[in-house]
Amino acid sequence: MVEPRKLSSDAPGFEAELARLLAFEGAQDEGVERATAAILEDVRARGDAALLDCTARFDRWTPASAAALEVPLAQAKRALRELPAGVREALQAAADRIRAYHERQRLESWRVEEADGTVLGQQVTPLDRVGLYVPGGKAAYPSSVLMSAIAAKVAGVPELVMVTPTPGGELNAPVIAAAALAGVDRILRVGGAQAIGALAFGTATIPAVDKIVGPGNAYVAAAKRRVFGRVGIDMVAGPSEVLVIADASAHPDWVAMDLFSQAEHDEIAQAILLTPDAALLDAVAASMARQAAHMPRLAIIAASLAARGALIKVRDLDEACAIANRIAPEHLELAVADPESLLPRIRHAGAIFLGHYASEALGDYCAGPNHVLPTSRTARFSSALGVYDFQKRSSIIAVSQRGARHLGGIAAALARAEGLEAHARSAEWRMARDDDPSRG
Repeated sequence: MVEPRKLSSDAPGFEAELARLLAFEGAQDEGVERATAAILEDVRARGDAALLDCTARFDRWTPASAAALEVPLAQAKRALRELPAGVREALQAAADRIRAYHERQRLESWRVEEADGTVLGQQVTPLDRVGLYVPGGKAAYPSSVLMSAIAAKVAGVPELVMVTPTPGGELNAPVIAAAALAGVDRILRVGGAQAIGALAFGTATIPAVDKIVGPGNAYVAAAKRRVFGRVGIDMVAGPSEVLVIADASAHPDWVAMDLFSQAEHDEIAQAILLTPDAALLDAVAASMARQAAHMPRLAIIAASLAARGALIKVRDLDEACAIANRIAPEHLELAVADPESLLPRIRHAGAIFLGHYASEALGDYCAGPNHVLPTSRTARFSSALGVYDFQKRSSIIAVSQRGARHLGGIAAALARAEGLEAHARSAEWRMARDDDPSRG
């Protein structure tokens, strides 16, 4: 039975209720942290031997050697060919849309020359090697492979190394098929904190990477936190979230199913409705009760909605937008008659879906924008994964002799204000000299 809580923004105690609803215990579990630290140290010290031991212990299969951890690309390509035609065609269509969207994000190098001949600019280069973590336990998501791998390849990353656990030794065919479609260069059958350690430190079989992207369980998240600094990471993701702002024009069945679609991810996922229309709120609640029996993951949906879901009556759409900005959701649906009028009022959201036909599910799979999004209010300061996450920007500074005379005085004054005499003299030497050292 699904019985989401109903709240009203004008009821006494609403602020406290909302705070409790949004509170998520993100404190790091000491047991997870200790176990993760031990696994990472073991991988650092013993490399492939540690990976083999962890695979036997956690994934319940014993590779004959470290070489057996690698999935030949020919096998991935065969898996793609052997997918049911409908699934293969859907993956291809999604990949094409994702690639087309991300190609618009690619940053380009640029230069500008000033009047005195000084040249300033920015050189954009891709990361050399990226590690892609793909879950393979409770859930496996070929769509996530496409999102991360295609963005990296559009950025120009020459080597993409994918790691994925294979419980019981069973490979997920759609996942490796998606890897082949997206241009992944290497696929390794290893998961958990040990996979993150291998990507960060490198082993004889798995090369060290520059950045690790992709979601995972608590051990993967803890490992990513610990190796950050040695390598880059995309984010430490929390539970998935959807916030729907709806008015009387919304279809209650559609809204109910959108809330279900997020709740079915996980028992700690969050699905919230904000509406000024009391009749819609009641109709959505009735629809949820009616449609619940048809949901294969009903137990997960019910647990999620009971713990962190709500249908909230607000005064008006202005208040709905204000609350949305406080929540800063991963996904925000504007299921209203005029979504464009609300868009300028939204400051914090990972992805914004405009209108009744833009379901969050389309964003998960095939709309085009990346579905790797900030969670747990981090949309206040971070953004969706994109091509720019796989590119670096180096400043270009070429100073002419005239430019050195002008800039030297500014730099020397600021350097002495900071008590850095060598800095000041370094700048002034270029001001005083008439000769050009490059001419010998």
